[in-house]
Amino acid sequence: MRVLVAPDKFKGSLTAHEVATCLSDGLSSVGHLTTDLPLADGGDGSVDAAVSAGARRQLVTVTGAAGETRTGSIAVRGRTAIVEVANLCGLATLPATRRLPLDASSIGVGQAVRAALEAGADTMVLALGGSASTDGGAGLLSSLGFRFLDQTGSPIVPGGRGLANVASVDTEHARDLSGVGIIVAGDVNNPLTGPRGAATVYGPQKGADPTMVCHLDDGLTHLVTALATAGFADAPDLARQPGAGSAGGIGFAAMLLGAQMVSGAEYFLNLLDIDRHLASADLVVTGEGSLDEQTEQGKLLGVLAERVRPRPLVAVAGRSTLPRSRWQQAGFEAVHTLRDHTRMPTADNPELTASILTLIGRKIGRTYPSDAEPPKMLDVVSP
Repeated sequence: MRVLVAPDKFKGSLTAHEVATCLSDGLSSVGHLTTDLPLADGGDGSVDAAVSAGARRQLVTVTGAAGETRTGSIAVRGRTAIVEVANLCGLATLPATRRLPLDASSIGVGQAVRAALEAGADTMVLALGGSASTDGGAGLLSSLGFRFLDQTGSPIVPGGRGLANVASVDTEHARDLSGVGIIVAGDVNNPLTGPRGAATVYGPQKGADPTMVCHLDDGLTHLVTALATAGFADAPDLARQPGAGSAGGIGFAAMLLGAQMVSGAEYFLNLLDIDRHLASADLVVTGEGSLDEQTEQGKLLGVLAERVRPRPLVAVAGRSTLPRSRWQQAGFEAVHTLRDHTRMPTADNPELTASILTLIGRKIGRTYPSDAEPPKMLDVVSP
């Protein structure tokens, strides 16, 4: 049997490439022919996925989330550049015990965009998952020539802490991006501010306590007003748009620059030429850290399931709260979890995760005889 192994990462434990390797090791040990296709949806691993699809990796020196100088990477394919927040100035670049909810900045994203422009790119794909900042994209904009000034005419400090102090926005030296296409690839539908906004919903994940969340949300609101006063009359409307709250408001800043919002899952599946790989697959094995009922609502594995039909699709996850009664409706013939095999925590144990994934790969392989076609999954028609 020809098995396409196409998982996403197990966040905090293994990359998509590592997950695919482990599952393939198990499958091939019982006689199956495997092809690995690590996936991404606009979060961590998006640059790696683009490189695996033929893009060129380009190293860039940027300002990290904590203000330090660091080396990250973007992917360049023709005149298109994939800029991933996570590896430039995202949470993944900080120690696990350190969060900077008020002071993390998106400056590094803007620096990477600028480097891509200087290398000749005219289309920017912003992969916004895994951000550490809640600065409304002010860091991104400042790297492109915007100046956010306080009442004394001094630049505000980077991050969300100083947004409430913005008295004026100077765009005299802002980079001209006419002729540059900007695409935001993601699945976040939150507005910039309010009860569903960037600070309220995602601030706690970045270390913000309730007082900090209020401070950040007030700062984001003030930023919108300051930009409107500076001549961006559509800023209030853009702040209310779905996706404006992605990556702590980088989505809002990108919209201000004319960005188009697209499904991260669909974009990267197309980038990876998923349909060509599916054409020669008898069985598809996918996976990610967690499966739940949201998986069907535009998340990567849900979108993949629609593309895979009518081939059988088996999912592997660290944990799953998706009821067995929903597996077939969601597009999965079977779901295997790490928790089925151990009571020990696996999220911070790559070695244990890897060994169990190999075991699960072998188990899946034995379910489908290597010398026979698998039973084809029937399309499910919703009542």
